[in-house]
Amino acid sequence: MADHPRRTTADLADYPDLVVIYLGMRAEEPGGGETLDRLGPQIRASVEANPDGLLLHEEVVVPQDDRPHYGMRQYWRDFDSLEAWTRSLPHKEWWTDYLRDRGGTSFWHETYFRRGGIESAFVDVPDGTVGLNRFAAMVRSEGPMLSARLRLEKDREAAG
Repeated sequence: MADHPRRTTADLADYPDLVVIYLGMRAEEPGGGETLDRLGPQIRASVEANPDGLLLHEEVVVPQDDRPHYGMRQYWRDFDSLEAWTRSLPHKEWWTDYLRDRGGTSFWHETYFRRGGIESAFVDVPDGTVGLNRFAAMVRSEGPMLSARLRLEKDREAAG
């Protein structure tokens, strides 16, 4: 007789404001691989610095045609911790530099909130290539759609 499977589930009682974020980059042009190679060690070093609120960081590869999206999945204690980290060094400097020169890459993130809501950002990502951008309409990230916090508020309002 076969053994019964050992089934478990995560008890998230200690994490009422848990946030999960998926992020990825992909080389879109010649030279994009060099940009990815340059940013990888910087990202790893920032994770090893144990930012406040980061519970877990995992590297992932999202297979996609001939050019995979290299990325990560992160679990944060709450959105305030994640947002504070994005507004501090070194992240703030990386993001500013990246928007100035994407080095032949595209970038995306999708953020999921335990208390409800989803927000996302896509920079130079071809339509229909990854995640939400494969089926949802894409709108410009400007005005109230420019910041993650404002996108989240708008999503929660729309969900009722």
